[in-house]
Amino acid sequence: MLKMPILVKETERQAAEALVNLLHEIPGIQIEQSKAGSAGRDSEVDLVFIVKLAGKTHTLIAEVKQNGQPRFVRDAIYTLQDYTGHFKSPAIPILIAPYLSPLARSICLEKGISYLDLEGNARLAFGTIYIDRSVTDHPPVERRELRSLFSPKSARVLRVLFRDPHRTWRVTELAQAADVSLGHVSNVRTALRDREWAEVVQEGLRLKSPDHLLDTWKAAYEPPVSRTLRFYTTLHGAEFDQRARAAFVALFQYSRAALASYSAARFIAPYARIATQFFYAEPVAVETLERELKLSSSAKGENVIISVPNDDGVYLDAFEPTSAPEFRVTSPLQTYLDLSRGGERGVEAAEHLRQEKLKWQS
Repeated sequence: MLKMPILVKETERQAAEALVNLLHEIPGIQIEQSKAGSAGRDSEVDLVFIVKLAGKTHTLIAEVKQNGQPRFVRDAIYTLQDYTGHFKSPAIPILIAPYLSPLARSICLEKGISYLDLEGNARLAFGTIYIDRSVTDHPPVERRELRSLFSPKSARVLRVLFRDPHRTWRVTELAQAADVSLGHVSNVRTALRDREWAEVVQEGLRLKSPDHLLDTWKAAYEPPVSRTLRFYTTLHGAEFDQRARAAFVALFQYSRAALASYSAARFIAPYARIATQFFYAEPVAVETLERELKLSSSAKGENVIISVPNDDGVYLDAFEPTSAPEFRVTSPLQTYLDLSRGGERGVEAAEHLRQEKLKWQS
């Protein structure tokens, strides 16, 4: 195996090693030369490999990025295209990063750029060679970043942005609307911009790809629930609705509760009807619901489930449906996220709601 030159950056060393390992999977390939940049225009890229296969010589030009999020990928692609456009002979551009998200990989594919990341995702095409592989798991760093982005406090910012995805926000306006610090908004802003889910224009920040953002949020979503209480009631149909309305009226002045999941979807975008009723409620509101709905504790056979959230973000944008005044239901966004965790029927109901209420024209 070719002895690799000493590289200044650890990421470049790992990138070079990963590329060599990938190349050595190709039967009959020979690595004639490798270098970390060189004099002249070569200093604009990080790695240059000369390989020989079936009597033909190929030049591989690699740009290494420490951050593989889409915004940085586009910069790297520009560098590669500019460099290979001035190269004295045809060259194969390759982007290498610790991790490349599916969106970042699709950008490379769209621009005709080969890629490789240190998690095992790779696409390499030259001559008669074509390698295409992907892994499904996010690396630990990416998982931590996504958990941070969709944490309750950060989610408050996202909820405000989703009220009107086409609106442009100043950082101070967004912080005030979400009731979080300026620093926290700045962190969310950076994360969204790096992933190209949002863009910064002269007027401020606005969502660029709300659907991609919502897809990722749905996949990462965990209901912010501290306790789940299971009850049984003999009430059903119109009688249940009447008593539920009385409960909401009683709670209006001093505590919060809202119909959630399937029960909220019934008033937003009806699809799947099930016998169980779902609520979010603050602890002090649980007693009122128990009394008004004649609830009794149930270890099994429950038909009312009350979730006590540890984050009040679930109540943001809760509203009274026009078809049921005095009821309170969670927002379409919150209802969609909860339904997506409701099993196969819940996923179907969530996608129906999304088609009805969470569609945005670009």
